[in-house]
Amino acid sequence: MTGNQLPPFIDVDALRDMLNAVGSDLVVCDCRSYLDDREGIDAYRAGHIPGARHIDLETVVSGPVEVGTGKGRHPLPDPSAFADALGRAGISEDTTVVAYDDVGGAIAARFVWMLRILGQPAAVLDGGIAAWDEPLESDDPTFDGVTTPARPFPPDALATADDVAAVIEARGLVVDSRGADRYEGRIEPIDPIAGHIPGAINLPFAENLEDGSLVSIQELTSRFREEEVDADTIFYCGSGVTACHNLLAAELAGLGKAKLYVGSWSGWLDRDDPQIETATGGVG
Repeated sequence: MTGNQLPPFIDVDALRDMLNAVGSDLVVCDCRSYLDDREGIDAYRAGHIPGARHIDLETVVSGPVEVGTGKGRHPLPDPSAFADALGRAGISEDTTVVAYDDVGGAIAARFVWMLRILGQPAAVLDGGIAAWDEPLESDDPTFDGVTTPARPFPPDALATADDVAAVIEARGLVVDSRGADRYEGRIEPIDPIAGHIPGAINLPFAENLEDGSLVSIQELTSRFREEEVDADTIFYCGSGVTACHNLLAAELAGLGKAKLYVGSWSGWLDRDDPQIETATGGVG
């Protein structure tokens, strides 16, 4: 099975079928992570889907932050480091991965998107851990590590700040995936300056969800088609994480695999004299 044959989101019944399939090479991953003082590993140890391995946003899915490089708060990891982390989790380049969190897939989507652009079968569990209506386990699973080769992230899936500027100059589509208040510059709880990249439109990833699960494919398709989202669209968010939810939702809606500006708003600000725009129309 290839990444293209597995949809980017699956429901819990599909996960059960995959777990029960004879000879299934499937790994379930717990990607819970938080912006407050909670730790994802603590949530994992308190209870996770049986057999799930914990995948950390900061140390596995992201590389070290390098201030002044424009790479943002969650840069992509070095391919060798990512491969080593996958191997330690027992994930080979052919393993099918289903990942979940407890925020509608907002965090798990980044891990799944990374695997899918590498051609690996991976999906987000729609509804997250709340969809699993069987007992959880708190014991760490026993499994063997594997050797996973390093694979470079394909450039055609990624966009740079210069790419963003060029697309906007050409009146192409750049989408900010954060909530409206952050996009409009009314609040900014994380990064030093509020606002958005001038010329970007706002499609909050959270509007892909209702009560923690995906809205219908018809609703997703209508939402993205209305803004003419296609494979040339560039998505961003605060640090290249939640934008992946929009990327996967657009793919599920049949609109192609768009691009991620990994640096996103945090990377845009970490450049010389970044241009910003707010709801009042100010650019500076």
